[in-house]
Amino acid sequence: MLEYVLLIAITMVFMAFILNFYRLIVGPTTVDRVLALDTCYINSIALIVLVSMYLKNSLYYEIAILIALMGFVATVATSKYLLRGDIIE
Repeated sequence: MLEYVLLIAITMVFMAFILNFYRLIVGPTTVDRVLALDTCYINSIALIVLVSMYLKNSLYYEIAILIALMGFVATVATSKYLLRGDIIE
């Protein structure tokens, strides 16, 4: 039963990832693209965690934590660049 629920959740999160990727490519403004990129990171973390639950392998959790860290740093750096034009002061 849990396998079916995980497969449905993986499918839904993957479809959300595809829609976010579309917004990343087509987004009318730069702010929309930054938010879509941040949401793509979140969706990729959710996909990795769901797949690791489905495969019953805990190694992927460390990969999810690394992607979360890189996503946070990338979002902060992009926001600082958009606001000030310079990342490091």
